[in-house]
Amino acid sequence: MSQRAAVRRKQAIFRWVTVSLVLAFFMLPLIGMLDFTTKVRRGGRTMATWKTLMNVSEISTKYPALKEGFIASIGLSVITVVIMLALLVPTMTWVRLRLPGMSRLVEFICLLPLTVPAIVLVVGLAPVYSWVFYLFGESTLWLGLAYVVLVLPYAYRALDAGLRAIDVKTLSEAARSLGASWFRVMWRIVLPNLRTAVLSASFLSVALVLGEFTIANLFSRRNLQVAMYQLGKSDAKISVAVGLLSLVFAFVVLFAMSFVGAQRSGSRRRRRPLAAAVAPAPAGTGSVKEPS
Repeated sequence: MSQRAAVRRKQAIFRWVTVSLVLAFFMLPLIGMLDFTTKVRRGGRTMATWKTLMNVSEISTKYPALKEGFIASIGLSVITVVIMLALLVPTMTWVRLRLPGMSRLVEFICLLPLTVPAIVLVVGLAPVYSWVFYLFGESTLWLGLAYVVLVLPYAYRALDAGLRAIDVKTLSEAARSLGASWFRVMWRIVLPNLRTAVLSASFLSVALVLGEFTIANLFSRRNLQVAMYQLGKSDAKISVAVGLLSLVFAFVVLFAMSFVGAQRSGSRRRRRPLAAAVAPAPAGTGSVKEPS
């Protein structure tokens, strides 16, 4: 027992040291950013930068590029998530139900953007976007098509984990045998069971789009990161404050994602005892167990 207690004590110390180092690695830059935005030259602290940032009308007047970039990034996030879900959820479900032999090919295609650098992707997409901008206008929102390619690996992994956790084939066949159309199967059967996976894929996509800089900058389009970069040349404190807010927002999004996932798994665990309680008793007992 003494040796086991010593091993557990060492493991606990190792966990605390590891967690502390990880927290320091992530928190120290954030603390430095907060220190920079509140420091004045003669010493002391001021919240003038943050007061300016919270004043929407003043930001819109003094920093129109920041407002334009923020609106563009929000629009790109919505467009990217909608297109990504419309492409991946039906495709992955259909492959799992009807074409299981194609799963490796679909996985390879979705994971391929991880091996392609952003600069190479821009070079390949430049001729395509030259025609897109010429025919449909030079709106920044057209970058959503390229961002869908970027988020494919992360969204695919999240959705694939959700599909592996449920028996899609049995659920869909049961719904079809009751007369449900394929659209109704997807909307009422598959999507509710993939709620956590869909939220995870959406949150990861939003976090990636809000932090993307290379493609927008090389295409000379202004999103939030490009606007922050341009603003940093004239007002570094506002630029750093916006960057800190975006990092905090990404942290809150990831925390909410883990909370939703934990809540979903907890509700499933609570339902299992009830299902076991109302299930028929084994043959020969002649009784059915009543729920307590």
